[in-house]
Amino acid sequence: MVHDLNSLVGSSIIATDGEVGTVRDFLFDDRSWRVLYLVVDVGNWFQRKAVVLAIADLEQPDWAKKCFKVHFTREQVRESPDIDTEKPVTRQQEIAMEQYYGQWAAWVDREMGLASSMPTGITLPVSTAEDEHLRGAWALWDYEVWAVDGDLGRLQGFIMDEATWHLGYLEVKAGDWLHSRSMLIPTGWVESVSWANHRVNLHHTRTGV
Repeated sequence: MVHDLNSLVGSSIIATDGEVGTVRDFLFDDRSWRVLYLVVDVGNWFQRKAVVLAIADLEQPDWAKKCFKVHFTREQVRESPDIDTEKPVTRQQEIAMEQYYGQWAAWVDREMGLASSMPTGITLPVSTAEDEHLRGAWALWDYEVWAVDGDLGRLQGFIMDEATWHLGYLEVKAGDWLHSRSMLIPTGWVESVSWANHRVNLHHTRTGV
């Protein structure tokens, strides 16, 4: 069975001694297109905290009830590694931008959405030890999707196979708000994902799509 990844945000995380948090995001490898980690919100109204749980740490999910059980206690989940332990590309680039331009520039990019004011033709000093293919699903939300001969639309979500955690399709919205349509594009058609340009590049033409 397949699931729209959007519908799984907010799913409950159940530890051995009770509920401990909710799913905030999914981290996946953009070569295999397989979800590797859940990003789980274990904070409260006063202090937000997100930890990372590997898919291997889950029991069989209850997809209908949107519950993910783990082999840990609530305390163990809360003490799990945070998002900086398994940095997705966007977080790596945020850190690199901060190091390159200073803290103010990184804050402007994150809080004001002014990444376009920063030069995009340079390579920021991301550590070679980091995984350059680990992506946060919602960091790619609204990325442009381009065929080899032009713009197709905007990325609005993913379709995942529950048996393998594989993201088989991109949900792409084409057209304007008056004349829009949605289409599913196989992730196997993706050539590359560009953080700097906020773009998913396909190796198909628009006619082929």
